[in-house]
Amino acid sequence: MFSRLLVALFVFCLASPAQAQLLPFLRPKPPPAPAPAVEPPPPPTPEEYWEGKEPDLEDRQDPLGERRASRAEIRSPRVIDNGVDALMYRLWGLPPLQTQLVRTGDAVLEAWVRPSGSVRQAIIRITLRRDGRSFVQARAGIACCKPEIIKRVDIDEEMPPGAGVPFEALAGDALWNQPAEVRPQERGSGAVDSLCAGGVAYDLTLVTATRAYHLRRNCDPVEVGSIAPVLGPMVGAVLGKNNYIDYLFPKGADFTADARAYEAFVAGGGRLVPRPRE
Repeated sequence: MFSRLLVALFVFCLASPAQAQLLPFLRPKPPPAPAPAVEPPPPPTPEEYWEGKEPDLEDRQDPLGERRASRAEIRSPRVIDNGVDALMYRLWGLPPLQTQLVRTGDAVLEAWVRPSGSVRQAIIRITLRRDGRSFVQARAGIACCKPEIIKRVDIDEEMPPGAGVPFEALAGDALWNQPAEVRPQERGSGAVDSLCAGGVAYDLTLVTATRAYHLRRNCDPVEVGSIAPVLGPMVGAVLGKNNYIDYLFPKGADFTADARAYEAFVAGGGRLVPRPRE
C-alpha cells in the first residue's frame, strides 16, 4: 500500500505543468454562499406619510392632469351630460371627464360598454392632445353588489406616434350630430323601442374645446350600427393588450353586421328619431 502511494506521488511530480493545473478543477466546488437577507424598508412615520410629497401621476394615467384652469374655464365650466357623475369615474380609477381641461386642438372620446345580461362593464377612453400625443385608457370590471368595482382591470398606455390621427378624423364625423337617445322609425310606421335581451348597450361621449356630445344606443343592431364607425376603432384600440378585457368582446372590434343593418334601415326610408325623455 505504501509503495502505491509513493508511485502516485512520483507520477504527480513528473506531470506536465498543464496537467498539474487541471487537478484543482477536478475537485468539487464548495456550494455558493447564501445571498444576504434583504430587509424591507421600514414604513414611513406618520409625519413622513402626511407631509411627504405626493408622487405625480404619469401622463398615461391622466393625460391632461398637469393643466390648471384659467379664470374663464372656472367661470364657465363645460357641461357633460352623459349620465356618469364624477364619483363613478373615480370608482373606476379614471379622471372625471367633468374635470378634464380640454382645449383647442384636444379631444376626448369615451365609450361605456354595458351588456344587458351581465354585470361586467367596460370603459374605453381615447385622449388626443394638441401636442400630437395620444393615449388609450380602458377599464373592465364588475359593477354590482359592492361599493367598489370588483375584479377591475386597467389599461393606461400612450399610443404610438400617428395612432391618434384616425381618431382626430372620427372626432369630426357627422354621426355626432345624431340625437343623444333615439328610437328606430321605419317608413310609414311609428317608432319602436329597442329590446336589450342578451345584447349590449353603448354610451359614446366626445368632448372638444367647444362642445360635449353624448350618444346612447341600446342593443338594437340599427342603433348600434349608427355609431359603428367610431365604436369599432375604439374597441380595436384596446384589443390585444389584456386577455381579461379581450374576453368581454367575443366579436372583437367587428361591428360590420350592425353597420349593414343601419345602412339597410336608412336605405329603406327608416330614420332614428329622438327618444322622449321620461
